[in-house]
Amino acid sequence: MVQRTAKPKQRVGVYPGTFDPVTNGHIDIVSRAARLLDRLVVGVAINIGKGPLFTLEERVELVRAEMASIAHRNGMIIEVQPFQTLLIDFARAVGASVIVRGLRALSDFDYEFAMAGMNYRLDDEIETIFLMASEHHQFIQSRFVREIALMGGDISSFVPSLTLERTLKRLRG
Repeated sequence: MVQRTAKPKQRVGVYPGTFDPVTNGHIDIVSRAARLLDRLVVGVAINIGKGPLFTLEERVELVRAEMASIAHRNGMIIEVQPFQTLLIDFARAVGASVIVRGLRALSDFDYEFAMAGMNYRLDDEIETIFLMASEHHQFIQSRFVREIALMGGDISSFVPSLTLERTLKRLRG
C-alpha cells in the first residue's frame, strides 16, 4: 500500500500599505518576507485620506514594476492588488494566513501592536508577523519622501529608480 503525504500548505502572506511612493524600505520588507513565504500579495490601499501623490492605478503599476525582480530572484509569486476593505477581509479573500508588517522604530510598535490585536480578534487564523526594517531603511517614510520631493530635495537614496523617475516627472508636470 502506497502512503501519500499531504502536500504542504502554501504559506501566503499579505503586505498592505498605501505605497505612495514605493520606498526602499518597502522593497527591504518585501525582500525579507519573500524568503519566508511561498506567495506574497502586496495590497495597495486606496486610502484617499492621505492625499496621495499617485493615483491608485499608478501606485499598483509602480509596486508591480518594483517588486518583479524580488519575485524572480526568490522564485516566488508576488501579486499586487488594490483593496478598500478591512485588511482582514482582504487577507481572507486572497487566502493569506499571515499579515506582514514592517517596523521602523519603537514609535511604530504601539500602532502596529494594536492593529495586530484587532485583526487577531477578527480572525484568529490569520497571524501578523513583524519584520524590522534594516538599519539603512529604518527612518524612511513615504510621507517624508513626498515632502522632501515636493520641496525639491533629493530622494534618490530613498526610492528605487523607476519610482524616482515617476515621482520627479509627476512633480515637474
